[in-house]
Amino acid sequence: MSDPKYKTYMTEALGPLPFCPGCGHTLLIKALDTALVKLRLEPKNVVIVTDIGCIGLSDRHFVTNAFHGLHGRSITYACGLKLARPELTVIALKGDGACGIGGAHLLNVARRNIGITLVVGNNFNYGMTGGQHSVTTPTGSLTSTTPWGNFAHPLDLCGVAISAGASWAYRGTSFDDNLSDVLAQAIAQPGFAMLDIWELCTAYYSPANKFGKKDMQSTLDELGFERGILKDKPRCEYSEWYREAHLKERAPLPQQTPIEVLFPNQVKKQTGIVIAGSAGQKIRSAVTTFAKAAMYSGLNATQKDDYPITVLTGHSVSEVTLSPGTIRYAAIESPDYFLLISADGLKRSRARVEKLPKTCTVFAEESLDLPKTKAKVVPFSLEGVNKFSVGTAALAAMLTDTDLFPIEALKKAFQASKSEKIAGLNLEAIEQGCSMVSKKP
Repeated sequence: MSDPKYKTYMTEALGPLPFCPGCGHTLLIKALDTALVKLRLEPKNVVIVTDIGCIGLSDRHFVTNAFHGLHGRSITYACGLKLARPELTVIALKGDGACGIGGAHLLNVARRNIGITLVVGNNFNYGMTGGQHSVTTPTGSLTSTTPWGNFAHPLDLCGVAISAGASWAYRGTSFDDNLSDVLAQAIAQPGFAMLDIWELCTAYYSPANKFGKKDMQSTLDELGFERGILKDKPRCEYSEWYREAHLKERAPLPQQTPIEVLFPNQVKKQTGIVIAGSAGQKIRSAVTTFAKAAMYSGLNATQKDDYPITVLTGHSVSEVTLSPGTIRYAAIESPDYFLLISADGLKRSRARVEKLPKTCTVFAEESLDLPKTKAKVVPFSLEGVNKFSVGTAALAAMLTDTDLFPIEALKKAFQASKSEKIAGLNLEAIEQGCSMVSKKP
């Protein structure tokens, strides 16, 4: 920051810091302000990221950019900002409670070495919500949730970060005379830097445990936790490495060919189509190509898929919405056409089929035992159709019966988007599908 008028990065526009008298957050935040002044960074290039917790009230008191999110998630937001905008200086503030909630995030930012600075205001409890114990509460401590004393060993935040790969880590207290210098050093690090700053919570933890400034060092000694810079071994910052590797090895992006309208259509209103089959039958792939065929016919199309976690067993159900206009709501509450091609698909859709209105037409494989329905039923046989193209055959049968758009559009879509072998298999299925139902006179 070249303009000497910036002697602070804080603003009094919202009044003084809102912390309790004697709260360590006040000392920490003021030290952070001094560190920013020492670094002379442009405020517009700095982002302070916070989440829920007392320290999360800090970001709005700075003239920098700010981001405030969900409890325990400040690391994830900070990493996203740094990856998207690597030129930014990103500082995440969180409490010890948030470190417990977002523990996996601490592990991953450390091992990846994403270039953010994490400042933990560690006061050994959840100060905002009533003084409950946290992952750093010392053994034996009294809190609102450990009235007989905390039985768990406190988490060594720096030790966890270092073991996960952090390249720079510091542990100290909010009373450290050199805290602003250490903060400045951390912020200037090219990779991930973490500061575990022990503080006093004068509302809950300190009164309940008669815990003061002098007790910090004795507790550190009892726990065997060292103070000072515990790790300073720079390595390549993740986003820098990623961009360099991408620029070196990247291939040109494939050119997306616009879908040209080549065929007419007979669709007058938004139309919902459901096709229910089995996993492994290429249902989703067939519906995607069908949607592309609709676009070749001047229609808008959306697709939604439903399949189990097993992927290759069970049902595979796809919904496609077609419309001559903009599709603002893609959910299909009352389908116009329902295609049932396997027992798995019927099992998944049985309750829905029972409720279909008489305005719906069901195209069903003739071997299926359908439930009672008000919908019109058009049976067809998939005997002799390759299992990987039964979805295509069923869609072709529906097109033949409905004339929503020309069957030639479906052929064109397969030829344009599939390999010669796959396209040939589906073109054969289209011919089979066209012969399954009789065209309306």
